[in-house]
Amino acid sequence: MSNLKIYKAMTIAGSDTSGGAGMEADMKTFEENQVYGTCALTCIVAQHPEDWFHEIIPLDIVTIEKQLNTILGAIGCDAMKTGMLGSAELVELVAHTIDKYELKNVVIDPVMVCKGIDAIMVPEAAAAIKELLIKRADLMTPNLLEAAYLADLPAIKNIDDMKEAAGVIVERGAKCVAMKAGDRFGGDKAIDLLYDGKEFKIFEAPLIKGAYNHGAGCTFSACMTANLAKGKTVGEAMEITQNFMQKALSGSFPICKFGGATRHWAHRE
Repeated sequence: MSNLKIYKAMTIAGSDTSGGAGMEADMKTFEENQVYGTCALTCIVAQHPEDWFHEIIPLDIVTIEKQLNTILGAIGCDAMKTGMLGSAELVELVAHTIDKYELKNVVIDPVMVCKGIDAIMVPEAAAAIKELLIKRADLMTPNLLEAAYLADLPAIKNIDDMKEAAGVIVERGAKCVAMKAGDRFGGDKAIDLLYDGKEFKIFEAPLIKGAYNHGAGCTFSACMTANLAKGKTVGEAMEITQNFMQKALSGSFPICKFGGATRHWAHRE
């Protein structure tokens, strides 16, 4: 038996049947970052093969709580992240669990939207995330629409708006914010921002034309979680995650006629 230290990370997320996002992306990312992953499933997302319509099948709250008790009562974790939380009741359970087990390195990925949909999916759950999870987060990883909602801004259109939103989110209790703008501002750079309550740091990377980015947000937050589990600082985790994402997106590939996925193992090639 190896005496190598095993770091553990937990995700509370939905299952993406296509394998590109959600729990599947989280677990692949944990593994590629040499972290043992556990998962409490919140729902199953199945895509209709004729038109790729996403059907969300939620799990009942009792089943989700049993999964959390299995992980945290017997295994434990060095860091955790959230994914799709589809109801206010589920958000309340997550907040209670964080407090009950005094969890550290809490990464809240406020999954409120799907790609191509500029609207909050479940308003009650989003409101509960704003009320209950911001103040429990060591790190929030919103995209622009989610960050605008959390900061009560009409929209985020530039880097100054990103800074304003991140400042509000930290004022509301989060210790750090890693905000993903990607290509939303146009140009030839993908832009992300990290704010630790003291300093803003902007990350720019070459925009990868034609990349399949299904699950990129999940992969980003999972990579941050894995590296926090290993004892990295948020700044160190961000540097590692930026490199991981560039390689994963550069190596992205089609999985069917409707789209593709990131190559989580591209950093090994």
